[in-house]
Amino acid sequence: MANKDRQKRSVRKARAEERARVEAAQAASAPAAGSQAAQKEPSKAVAKAEKNKKPGFFKRIANWFGDVKSEMRRVTWPSKDELKTYSCAVIIMLVVFGVLIWLVDTGIVAALVGFTSLRG
Repeated sequence: MANKDRQKRSVRKARAEERARVEAAQAASAPAAGSQAAQKEPSKAVAKAEKNKKPGFFKRIANWFGDVKSEMRRVTWPSKDELKTYSCAVIIMLVVFGVLIWLVDTGIVAALVGFTSLRG
């Protein structure tokens, strides 16, 4: 549980730092109140053009790998004991369903042999 709490704290801290960075960048780039109306239209057009611009192939691949990396950090990995328990459960279920399928198959073959009087 301590590891989970530590991860949550670090995520909250990273988000707060990101918000502070974005706010500082917006405050630094904000023009004076008098010239804001004059520059409003061109900035909208530039922002719209930037928004519609599609990144290149290699940039999209780099973004995808970055997203995968960040998602893998968020994964809650099982402990060694949980992994053993889950693995045993999967193996037991495979054996149980394997036996059930074998029994059903044997029954169907027996029914077909009895019905057609053929041995194959």
